[in-house]
Amino acid sequence: MKKVMRLFLAAAVLVGQASCNSNDDFGSQAIEIPGVTIDGDVDCCSAEEALQVYKFLQTVKIIPELSTVVDGQYNVFAYSKTGDFHTGYNELFFVATKKKNGNYIKNFDVTSVTPLMLMVKMNMKHSTPVGGKAESFNNDYLAVKRTWVSFLMNSSESGSWTLGYNVSVLGSNGGIEAADITVDTLPDGQAWLKNFKWNDQTYFLSLVNPTDWQTGKNTITAYVSQKSNPITTPYALAQEQFTIEIDPRMPDMGNHTSPDNTPLTRQADGRYQGNINLTMTGLWRIHLTVRDTQGNIVAGGDDQKDGFSSLFWEVTI
Repeated sequence: MKKVMRLFLAAAVLVGQASCNSNDDFGSQAIEIPGVTIDGDVDCCSAEEALQVYKFLQTVKIIPELSTVVDGQYNVFAYSKTGDFHTGYNELFFVATKKKNGNYIKNFDVTSVTPLMLMVKMNMKHSTPVGGKAESFNNDYLAVKRTWVSFLMNSSESGSWTLGYNVSVLGSNGGIEAADITVDTLPDGQAWLKNFKWNDQTYFLSLVNPTDWQTGKNTITAYVSQKSNPITTPYALAQEQFTIEIDPRMPDMGNHTSPDNTPLTRQADGRYQGNINLTMTGLWRIHLTVRDTQGNIVAGGDDQKDGFSSLFWEVTI
């Protein structure tokens, strides 16, 4: 009990030191760090876990239009790194709390994350690649669920986005059907989503969080999604297994490359992972060659003798 009390007091100090936290924008529903073990709330986190969740929430921003109340008893908050969305890969986080005491809840499910774009002039709708069910991603953050959405294009006069999801919290069901959201364009020098066609199917290559990279060797992660039929259904991860070879070049520096890069290969959880070595800051164009399990080129890889490919990501570090 003394250990729990010390943790709770430490959490209170953190609250006192911060002028506001990432939930303040949600008005009266702001989350406070709970002393859950003290009041014996078995549905919720321990004090240690609650403190870790609180610390994590200081690194993200709330998305008010995607936050909701379930059955009058539970708050569900949605977050992204910036509180906004942009074209390409975006992580989406969820936290659930009890309204009566603000305690974080570990056992809740967020499913059916459904982004949908209305193309006004064409009078049609389409979805985009998604990560599926939101899952806990770190033993320290069991009360935080994460998934991702990779937006094909930005919001504009000719097209607008909505996003919905289902949520179940301790036997109560709710969610958001279709909230209006804005998707911004990435800055010049950042292009994280590319597509290719193979066997009459369209595939999407979503590059994960390259703004976290530094000069030197980095882990490079991506997802390969397949366009759905109908196209209003979110685009799930492709079942085919590929190898993605990378050739990073600096177009502003004579297209020089870098050593010690390794291809991206499919991992057990569906992500593709390899290594990339970026020797200096600036704009990098990551030329791609996608191969099937037999080693045949299915996309990109053209003009590789000159260090160029028609399929590439762009990253500026």
